[in-house]
Formats: sequence, structure tokens, C-alpha cells
Amino acid sequence: MKPLTRKILVVLALVLVGLQFVRPALTTTNVAPDAIDVTALHPTSAEVKSILARACYDCHSDQTRYPWYAQVQPAGWWLASHVKDGRRHLNFSQFGTYSPDRAAHKIESLIEEVEEHEMPLRSYTWLHPDARLSDTEVKALVAWAKSIQSTLPPP
Repeated sequence: MKPLTRKILVVLALVLVGLQFVRPALTTTNVAPDAIDVTALHPTSAEVKSILARACYDCHSDQTRYPWYAQVQPAGWWLASHVKDGRRHLNFSQFGTYSPDRAAHKIESLIEEVEEHEMPLRSYTWLHPDARLSDTEVKALVAWAKSIQSTLPPP
């Protein structure tokens, strides 16, 4: 191996090791849903609760289950950013804090994105194949969301 190549590899290895000491905050509560969770506020079947937990809650709730590789940087930074962005768009755990207009908009977006197979994201289902939704699960999730939508003012 050439001396320059060896130096570059050593520097790269040192940078990667150094990155392990700069960790993002991986926020999660790891507790059961409380009174402001969407499933506490709106009737939700066991089937839909299962779908939400398996395909949605890692990015769209305060009950994120981080995989082992979240402890390895820069993957941890990417995951923390991804979860923060997902919660910003929709946080099922905080659904009860949304105004009726905002809740209606969030449910409308959920219906649209699930029907168009935009959610869950392909980057998530690639690593979590159990999060892929069958046509039956899409219909069940959309029907549940539409039942919530019928109780809210139009967005």
C-alpha cells in the first residue's frame, strides 16, 4: 500500500472513531400511549393499533424503537433527523394537542399518503420489511382515518 493511501485511511479511520463521541439525542418515551394519543382519542381496532405500531409509530410518535445501528454515527444522526422530521409532520402521541383544523389536515394528509403508498417510506420498509402495508392493511388504515376525519371540521 502506498504511504499516501495509508495516511488517508488512518485519517479516515480516526475521523470515524471520533464521530462516535458526537451523538444525537434519541428521544423516546417507551411508555404506553397516554390520553392525548390518537388511539386514546378515537376508537381504534386492535388491527389498526398493530399496523400503527409496526409501520408508523417509529417515526410518527414518542414511542420510537431505535435499532442498534442508531448508536453508530453517522447513521444515528440521520435517524434522529428522520424521526424529528416525521414527528414534525405528524405525531400520533401528541394528536390531542392539535387544533381541530390542524388535526383535520393531518388526517387528510395521512389518508392521501397511505393510499398513494408514499407512507411508510421506502427507506424505512427496506430495513423494516414487516412495515410494508398490504392492500388490506391500507384499506383498514384509511377506513380508520376516514372515521376520524368524519368527526373533525373540513381542513
